[in-house]
Amino acid sequence: MAKLSPIESEFETTEEAEAYDVWFRAKVEKAMTSTEPGIPHDQVMAMVQEIIEQHRPR
Repeated sequence: MAKLSPIESEFETTEEAEAYDVWFRAKVEKAMTSTEPGIPHDQVMAMVQEIIEQHRPR
């Protein structure tokens, strides 16, 4: 179990980095092979803006 420097990686060990890589690649593969319709850019941006507004200090 090799320790990683915080300058080199956000993970503490190579095992954590490799596990994340496997998980991330599986998520990307699933998304790329999905047959569900995509969400239009304008709709996504409106959803993100709504979240930003909810968390903006008053």
